[in-house]
Amino acid sequence: MEEKLGSVRISPQVLTTIARLTTLAVPGVVRMHQDITTGVDRLLKGKAGSGGVHLEVVDDAVSLDLYVVASSDVNLYELGRTIQSQVSRAIRDMVGMPVLAVNVHIEDVESVPAQDA
Repeated sequence: MEEKLGSVRISPQVLTTIARLTTLAVPGVVRMHQDITTGVDRLLKGKAGSGGVHLEVVDDAVSLDLYVVASSDVNLYELGRTIQSQVSRAIRDMVGMPVLAVNVHIEDVESVPAQDA
């Protein structure tokens, strides 16, 4: 029999941080696209977001919109699918919450300078 010790609450900011760090770790992501949506707009829509991540928790499941700037030398479709897979897995593995959707918005493409050998 399982003993009830209390509750565990995970801040939406924690979920946002997990999503952002996981996205930035994907090869081909240059940076997160900075959000121009106002805080008032996010409050009215009931979404949390910052730094290119919009998060919504519905019935204890997570839905994410990620806004990224990609490197010009990657396949954008494959990059989006990789981000979806890795972010979804990170949320499930670290927090144990189901993921309803990971929507990837590629907002811009930048040429990354070649590194000197």
